[in-house]
Amino acid sequence: MFNGLWRPAWLGRGRDPLRAAFGRLERDVMEIMWQVEAVSVREVQQRLPRTPAYTTVMTTLDRLFKKGFVARVRQGRAFLYSAAHSRAQVEAAVTAGLITGFLEERSRVRPLLSNLVDVVAEQDEALLDELDELIRRKRRSFRRGTWRRASPGKDGA
Repeated sequence: MFNGLWRPAWLGRGRDPLRAAFGRLERDVMEIMWQVEAVSVREVQQRLPRTPAYTTVMTTLDRLFKKGFVARVRQGRAFLYSAAHSRAQVEAAVTAGLITGFLEERSRVRPLLSNLVDVVAEQDEALLDELDELIRRKRRSFRRGTWRRASPGKDGA
C-alpha cells in the first residue's frame, strides 16, 4: 500500500524507540548521559555533535530531570547530571507506552498484532520462534497465576 516508504520516517530511520519519546537534542543528551557517571552542563555542551547555547543545554537537562530521565546533584553553584535509568529501561518503558497506547482502543489491536508478527517474520525467523516461545511462557504463567512483566535488560532486551 505504501511501498514501505513510510516506515523509515515513522520509525526514525534507525528504528530507535527513543525517537518517539525524545527530540533530537534530548536524544543526543541522553546518549551522553548513558556514557558518563556525572557531568556538568558545560561538559554535556562540549560533547554534543552540534554545539547549542549553554542555556539551551541547561534547559534540556532541566526538562529531562523534571521528566525523570536524569538525576542531578548540586555541586557548588552548579548541578552534576547523570542518567536516572539505563538505556534498556527507558527503551522498555517507551515501547510499553507506545504499545499500551495502541491497545487502549480495541479496534487498533488486531492491526498492531498482525503487523508485529509480519515485521518480526520479515526480520528473522528465529525471532518469530522467540516471540512464539515468549507467548507460550506468558500463557503458562497466567495459568499458574505467576504473571509479571518481563524485566528490561534480561536476555539482551
